[in-house]
Amino acid sequence: MRFLDFFSLDASERNARVAATTAAARVQTLRAHLPDWVQDWLDIIIPGAQILLILFAAWVLQRVLRRIVRRASVHYQLPDELLVPINGLVRWLIIASALLLVLERLGVSATVLWTAFTGFATVGAVAFFAAWSVLSNLFCTLLIFTVRPYRIGEYIEVLDTAEKPGAKGRVVDINLLYTTLEDHGTAPGSMAWLQIPNALIFQRVVRRFQGVPPPPAQPAAPPAPAAPAEASGPAAP
Repeated sequence: MRFLDFFSLDASERNARVAATTAAARVQTLRAHLPDWVQDWLDIIIPGAQILLILFAAWVLQRVLRRIVRRASVHYQLPDELLVPINGLVRWLIIASALLLVLERLGVSATVLWTAFTGFATVGAVAFFAAWSVLSNLFCTLLIFTVRPYRIGEYIEVLDTAEKPGAKGRVVDINLLYTTLEDHGTAPGSMAWLQIPNALIFQRVVRRFQGVPPPPAQPAAPPAPAAPAEASGPAAP
């Protein structure tokens, strides 16, 4: 770089160039004081130490984030079913980032990494739209656990409109795809469950009951038919 080109850069770029030049000078000075057999291994030792440092930092970061997620789940009373996908997402993000840094230390160019990333992103976008119904249920599950429109043990009714009756029962389970209701109108001694997709909950009217809901109204019994009048017999003599 020419002298005038150096001063044409802004302050941050000049500082970065100076720091890189200083670091290179220190490495050369260190190489001059090391034995010859060590200098032959420096091209392997330095990248290997950097890779080990990246892996150790990724391991520490994963443990710290898992502890933070666990404390947040205890504080906000999140169910265990929600912690599994969150921990998995955090783990795979850290693994992917560490892998990209390791490949960069091994000499893989940034252009190759960016091309691979865009290819994976395209495939991920196609898979996202292909599995939209499943992903929408997962997102609605997250909203159910955070917004809390209802909880396990409560009686709810999922209505198309406020006037028409719908699925009614006690919430017995909320998983990543379905909300399971114990059918309230079953006969004694029998058991039936209604599994409603979580995405459908946010498209319908949900009625919550305090305590046990009233039993459905029984239709009025039709009036008994009148007994036919008995035919009068012959008059007594």
